[in-house]
Amino acid sequence: MPLEAPLSPVAERVTHLNARYRHHAASAVLKRAMSDPQVGRIAMVSSFGAESVALLHMVAMVDRATPVLFIDTQLLFAETLDYQHEIAEFLGLTDLRIIRLDKVTLDAEDPYGALHLRDTDACCDLRKTRPLEKALKGFDAWITGRKRFQGSSRAALDFFENEDDKRIKVNPLAHWNKQDVQDYMINNRLPRHPLISKGYPSIGCRPCTSPVKAGEDERAGRWRGSAKEECGIHLMNGKMVSIGAM
Repeated sequence: MPLEAPLSPVAERVTHLNARYRHHAASAVLKRAMSDPQVGRIAMVSSFGAESVALLHMVAMVDRATPVLFIDTQLLFAETLDYQHEIAEFLGLTDLRIIRLDKVTLDAEDPYGALHLRDTDACCDLRKTRPLEKALKGFDAWITGRKRFQGSSRAALDFFENEDDKRIKVNPLAHWNKQDVQDYMINNRLPRHPLISKGYPSIGCRPCTSPVKAGEDERAGRWRGSAKEECGIHLMNGKMVSIGAM
């Protein structure tokens, strides 16, 4: 069996891929990214949050065997864990990987589960960022649900993004707005996260997520009362940027 040719540098591939697929629709970008040899070995990362089911459905329609990485911080809402099981079965996902921090490290750095009370950034790094980085080793690219409308730092978000010259981030929904996501979910009759109806339009870990009141920004319930806006999973030029929904 012939050896696969090594991939060219990430920056070169990102530039070429964005030029090739610049005018494609989200579904076409996703389908081609999942088979384009320039993208390489690819996985999807999903929080199974409020809007995640739209992109999960799109991935499943292309290939249900695509690796889907779900980070269980061990501080999630029970409803999120139940929803993850429901959606995985509903979509027929065959390679769902539950990612958790190992017990030895957790016991050493957050033995009482109270790190979030004194340092939310450290908690996110411990329970989300580091486990994900470990899980992504062996992959050349990962699919995200990031969109331009989610913040000024994403206003020029491309379909393909260079992650510190290590991997490619594929953002097939980059040009979608919130109504596009809602329309897709309605048109495909996709199950909704049960916490949405209880006032949670953006859903993270249980201790750091609260209901949102009428008139508030939909992410007002994330790390309420602090200046924190992201969990650290997404980096841009070595700096953490707002994550939004995955």
